Amino acid sequence: MLRQERKVGTVAVIAHQRKTIGGGLDELRRLLAEEGVEDLLWHEVPKSKKAPKQVRKALKEGADLVVVWGGDGMVQRCVDVLAGSGVTMAIIPAGTANLFARNLGIPEDLPEAVRIAFHGESRKLDLGKVNGEHFAVMAGLGFDAEMIKDADRGLKDRLGRAAYFWTGLRHVRGELVHMEVKLDKTTWFEGEASCLLLGNVGTITGGIEAFDDAQPDDGWLEIGITTASGPIQWARVLGRMSAGRSDESPFVRMTRARKIKVKLAAPMPYELDGGAKGTVTELKAKVVPGGITVRVPVAAPEEDDRTVEHPGDREHPDGRADGRG
Repeated sequence: MLRQERKVGTVAVIAHQRKTIGGGLDELRRLLAEEGVEDLLWHEVPKSKKAPKQVRKALKEGADLVVVWGGDGMVQRCVDVLAGSGVTMAIIPAGTANLFARNLGIPEDLPEAVRIAFHGESRKLDLGKVNGEHFAVMAGLGFDAEMIKDADRGLKDRLGRAAYFWTGLRHVRGELVHMEVKLDKTTWFEGEASCLLLGNVGTITGGIEAFDDAQPDDGWLEIGITTASGPIQWARVLGRMSAGRSDESPFVRMTRARKIKVKLAAPMPYELDGGAKGTVTELKAKVVPGGITVRVPVAAPEEDDRTVEHPGDREHPDGRADGRG
């Protein structure tokens, strides 16, 4: 396939110093030079929460392409600043969890990720926004956030992705909290629940395919709420997620919406893209259509459609009985 050639312009690298892939940042510098990058802005940070300041600086310095080196937490911090800027982002998946990159088909392979950054397709993708902050993959309230908060306490560095499963086992007895969930101003759920998830893509924490029909450019946020309590019910929920459609579990309700408002009877922790954010008694979320432009692999050319698909062969996501769309 022919590469899409384009003017390189000013390239900014925002790199998490503690994350690595391939030959590390030295190899990245070499690959950028091979791509003809002459105007390079280089910013390294010791932790992801310091990335936004560097992204803002890169935008003021005239960056045309922002290359983010790190995992989902790093990407989330960067997209929160880049949202609506019109500046394209490229991802080098060097983190523990690289779910956004994986959902977009960007491999954990440094030379290939760099090739996509410069010769891939620029695609406008949706973002979610929770309590004023953008996310790219998912937001979680309750059980999911408790699990991630524990994994952040050094376990991710020692155990990698397994940290999520280890901490998950410690929270399956988590208490139920009364929630009122309004979707686009209409009450959708009211009762006790242990976890609420919002998804912009299908595969979320721990590589679980929670939202089977999610697309990052469809103008919707997927929403799921779990009433599971205790190890037996949670085992059934997680088993259904791994073996079939998530919404077939008796302890799960799923739909989609553009605006979400959640009121809680007691404080619960929440997270964005795998990063713990604190506790809340109210959560407001919405989709931001086309909020970020990302370099992704060039789509393979469509083959000749020699077979006619009849309406009954496959149910369209927007035609499901749960009222999505």
